[in-house]
Amino acid sequence: MQLSAAIQQRIHAFLAGNPDEAILRWLFRSVVAVTAIVLAADLAGMNGWIDTSDPAADVRRDPPSLELPSALPSLPTPATPDHGKRLTPRPPADGVMAGPMTFELVGGGKLMATGTITPGISEAFAAEVAKRGDYIKTVVLNSPGGSVADALAMGRLIRERNFATEIEAGKYCASSCPLVFAGGVERRLGDKATVGVHQVAAIGSAVGLPRDDMNVAQNISARCQRYLADMGVNLQVWVHAMETPHDKLFVFKPDELKSLNLVTAAAATPSATAPRAAPAKVRS
Repeated sequence: MQLSAAIQQRIHAFLAGNPDEAILRWLFRSVVAVTAIVLAADLAGMNGWIDTSDPAADVRRDPPSLELPSALPSLPTPATPDHGKRLTPRPPADGVMAGPMTFELVGGGKLMATGTITPGISEAFAAEVAKRGDYIKTVVLNSPGGSVADALAMGRLIRERNFATEIEAGKYCASSCPLVFAGGVERRLGDKATVGVHQVAAIGSAVGLPRDDMNVAQNISARCQRYLADMGVNLQVWVHAMETPHDKLFVFKPDELKSLNLVTAAAATPSATAPRAAPAKVRS
């Protein structure tokens, strides 16, 4: 590319108006500048910042990202607490446990509540209590849980009628079932019975409320915390539930259940000769 006449005139004027020493200094600085540019271009080509296969050799690539010094600590990635690896897979409900909860009045004033807490089952429970409430002393639970709204309604009715609750030896009460259990004025636990909790699924069909995931989750959390506080249960129970993924189960140890005041007494060992009343079942 040829220089324009104006630029040539400026160069000639500069050379004419400067002594030899100044010209030499100017030439030296120019050489240094050109050398720096050439070295920078070579460095760029070695690091791949310039596509040297391009004849124009002026297509620049993004420079490599800078790495922090290895001496700087990295931030830990948040993780779901494993509670000392005590989380277990949530077992699938099968048999009678998979069906809607049924109610059977047996001897000793025990109302056996077995099966899933399906939406609307609290109404069937209320009907059973209204019909046989004078005979009921204890609600005995064996359930994989289900609708949170129905569990809360059942628990409050149990407390209103001053019933005890019980989980018999070797039986199971999980998910929303412990909310029903918390309603008992006395809460009895049998040997090797399982009590477990996990996060609620904020879906209308699962919790018995209209679907709006964020609002439902917040509403349920507030309702459950208020309910447990009203029942005299330590709110750490709810913390364990909210920390446990929905497909897992946090299973309490017996001493934890007592320290959190979810269990207040041990269940009596059932007698093989205990009298049994004529069954009265209600299905939803």
